[in-house]
Amino acid sequence: MHNLNAALDLPETPMLRFAGHSFEPLASGALYWRARETLLVADLHFEKMASFARRGSLLPPYDTGLTLSRLEADLRRTGARRLLSLGDSFHRADASGLLTPADRMRLDALTDAVECIWLSGNHDPAPHAIGGLCRPGLELDGLIFAHEPEKGAKNRISGHLHPAARIAMPGRSTRKPCFVHDNRLMILPAYGSSTGAINILSAPFIGLFHWPALEVVMLGRDRTYPVPVRRLVGG
Repeated sequence: MHNLNAALDLPETPMLRFAGHSFEPLASGALYWRARETLLVADLHFEKMASFARRGSLLPPYDTGLTLSRLEADLRRTGARRLLSLGDSFHRADASGLLTPADRMRLDALTDAVECIWLSGNHDPAPHAIGGLCRPGLELDGLIFAHEPEKGAKNRISGHLHPAARIAMPGRSTRKPCFVHDNRLMILPAYGSSTGAINILSAPFIGLFHWPALEVVMLGRDRTYPVPVRRLVGG
C-alpha cells in the first residue's frame, strides 16, 4: 500500500467534505470531526470472539483488547472530547457482560475520559451496561447519525455494511476497507479488529449511492488514500 499513490497518481491524504462539514479519515477506520472534537467509529463488535467461544468455537478472544488499543490511540492522537459509535459496538446485546476484568477497566477508563454516545445497531439494539449515553440515533449540526444506511438518505452517516474497495493496478489489484460517500450518504468502514468487509460494488450497496458524485477513500497501513471510482473492480 505504501506505493499506491505512485502507482495510481493519487493526491495526498484527503480531508472528506460531506454535507458542508470537514472530516479527517484515519487509517484505523475512524473519522475525526475536528469542529466538534468528535471521533466517529462504526461496528466495533466488541466481544465477537467471546460470543463465538460461548457457542463452542475455539477462537482466541483477543479482539476486544486489540480494538480498545486502536481506539485509545486514536483518542490520544486526535485529542477528541467525544466518541460517537454508530452501532454494533458489541457483537451481541448481552456482550458487555462477557468483557474480561481488564477490558472492562479499560472501557470504563475510556468512558470516564471522554463523552461517549453509543448508537443502537442490529447486533446490539438494547442499551449497554457501560458508561456513556445509548441512543437509537442522533442529529447534530444538520447531520443524521444512525447505524444502517437508507436509500434516498440526506446528510446521513452510517456503518453496518463494512465497506471495502478493490482497485485494479497494472499487473495486480488491492482490496481494503474504505470510506464511501456521495455527499448525501456516508458509510464508514468497520472499526473492530475481528470484522470483515464487503466490496462496495456488491449487491448490498446497490441503489444506495449517486455514482457520479461518489468519493472513495481507502485505508492504508499508516494513512488513507482517495481512489478514482473508475479504478474500482468487483471481488
